[in-house]
Amino acid sequence: MMGDRDFRSLVKNAIDSIGRELEIEIDVKDIKTIHLKEVVQCLRRSYYDRVDSKEVERRSFNDLLSGLLRKLQYGSIPKEFAIDDIKLRGHADMIADDSIVLFRPANTILEMPLANDLLYLNACMWIYDKTDGVIIYITGNKEETMFSLTRDKKMFEEVIRRVRVLNDLLKEQKTPILEPSNDCTDCQYYQRCFITKKNSKQVSLSEMLGLSKD
Repeated sequence: MMGDRDFRSLVKNAIDSIGRELEIEIDVKDIKTIHLKEVVQCLRRSYYDRVDSKEVERRSFNDLLSGLLRKLQYGSIPKEFAIDDIKLRGHADMIADDSIVLFRPANTILEMPLANDLLYLNACMWIYDKTDGVIIYITGNKEETMFSLTRDKKMFEEVIRRVRVLNDLLKEQKTPILEPSNDCTDCQYYQRCFITKKNSKQVSLSEMLGLSKD
């Protein structure tokens, strides 16, 4: 017996505390600086993070992997890429042998890299002016899967487009449209997008997606 203390809560609190320390720093008031992390994920999630944030729930120390590596001496320093009057800021986990390296947690061994990770890696290669990169997924059982990528201009152009869209929406204070994906289930804003309060009025599909009535 280990007594009556709730050790599961202690571990969760420790993970949350460390996670806050390792989180990429974003100045929510500086809409002229957009972080790469914000545009490779759902733009609505990034918008809420800036205007009405809710802390994300971290489930294991494996979720802290990327942040821990950025803080170590092997981690790279943040770098910016100018897009007209907007600055796109990226932060690779590591630069080794002139290649960008990202580390990501995974529940199981993946057959294909996740789309948002590919966008992040490719954009980092343009921001840091590198031609090659690799994503390494590590499971809780310490199993590793590696995917390599050569930088692609069209993929980076999509990131640039999303930077401009997010900047415009923040300036106009308009909620981005819904971008349904597998990430929605674990998103801290799930109920804002898909579930309304019992005593609230019915909401039309166009309103839920953030579309104009015009």
